[in-house]
Amino acid sequence: MENILLSSAYLPPVSFFTAIKSGGDVLIEQYDNYCKQTYRNRCIIATAGGRQALTIPVVKSENPKQLMKDVRISDHGEWRRQHWNALESAYMNSPFFMYYQDDFRPFYEKKYEFLIDFNIELTALILKLGGINKELHRTESYGNTNGYADLRYLVEPNEQAPYCQKEYWQVFKQKHGFLPNLSAVDLLFNMGPEFLLYL
Repeated sequence: MENILLSSAYLPPVSFFTAIKSGGDVLIEQYDNYCKQTYRNRCIIATAGGRQALTIPVVKSENPKQLMKDVRISDHGEWRRQHWNALESAYMNSPFFMYYQDDFRPFYEKKYEFLIDFNIELTALILKLGGINKELHRTESYGNTNGYADLRYLVEPNEQAPYCQKEYWQVFKQKHGFLPNLSAVDLLFNMGPEFLLYL
């Protein structure tokens, strides 16, 4: 099993967890430069209207280049309430949302200072609920990828995930067809204990 290196992501897509399941040790990059328009601070869920992006606002840095580990979450607007309402609205009719909602809700009630802490703790929760026994470790410097498969590109929404995704049941599949590589919460809320089996 090859060890893997991933970027930090907010409620990462299914491809992240496919990579984690099939890989060995997992390193999360914290010394890369933060970039907008990536899964670092946004995820995609399926709603009645189709794909919907949920984006965490971040504090603007005075420096154009900011390390991921230093990115702070902004309290601008009521994003926590909005994100939780969107998740609830999208998945309340899924088979397993009610079983997992109490695990996720505290993340939208507690204030986190740093985006990477929020992301890693949420990712660890999905691993646990999905039955994947892996620990997430953080990089200690940038560029040392010896012995690790570099999958940091999976944080880019436009990148094609190299993992084939078979269809699974989705709440709005009849309306929109199957939507691949959504946030892994889509798979978890729809498939529950079969999360691991699907991967």
